[in-house]
Amino acid sequence: MKIFLLFFFSLTIISFAQENTTNSILLLENQVKQNLCSNEINQMTVFASYDEGKKSVGLGIIYSLLLPGMGELYADAYDVGKYFTIAEGVLWGTYIGMNTYAGWKKDNYKSYAAEHAGIDNSNKDADYYGTISDYSDIDLYNNEKALDRDFEAMYNRDQYFWKWQSAEERKTYRAMWTSSEQTYNDLRFIVGGMILNRVASAINAVRLIASYNNHLKEELGWNVSVGFKNTPNLPTSVTLNFTSNL
Repeated sequence: MKIFLLFFFSLTIISFAQENTTNSILLLENQVKQNLCSNEINQMTVFASYDEGKKSVGLGIIYSLLLPGMGELYADAYDVGKYFTIAEGVLWGTYIGMNTYAGWKKDNYKSYAAEHAGIDNSNKDADYYGTISDYSDIDLYNNEKALDRDFEAMYNRDQYFWKWQSAEERKTYRAMWTSSEQTYNDLRFIVGGMILNRVASAINAVRLIASYNNHLKEELGWNVSVGFKNTPNLPTSVTLNFTSNL
């Protein structure tokens, strides 16, 4: 008898649960139908928004100006940007090499002037080393400035003394000084190349980022529509439509 009552009680609970489940499903369907008009479809986007995935043109420019090629890397196109990075490395290597070479030449002409013109290299500016290449000694230079009444340009004889032993020695020194100065001047072209490399990389990065964003927009331009459709004398049907925003 106890077993029979237990079975009857269990059957009653199961029946009640099934009835509640059925009622819940019907209630949910009615709510959906109320929110949707007949033959209308509720649009629902299933992809991430375009703004969340797109690249910033400003950041691409900054990266390229800091190090050419990094803007392209940011745009996921470093296969192109690597050439700007390589060019930057070559330019820096050239700059360092030329600057070192010019410094070596500078040390040479200073040593030569100290040995052959008797100068003291301490506390001398760049104009002084250019001046001693044009005049055989300090007296000739000061006399010329005195005749021109340019007294401020005259050198103190004790501090800035020089005197070349021959015209040939002065010409040799001038060639050494000119070579060093020319090398230093050529460094400006290397710096200009670095600037152009950065500008070219920034322009290329802008182009690649724009292409990336356009491609991203195409990928995110798909929507899926889902809804319920009511047709007289027919069961309610679910409709799915795929549309493109292109």
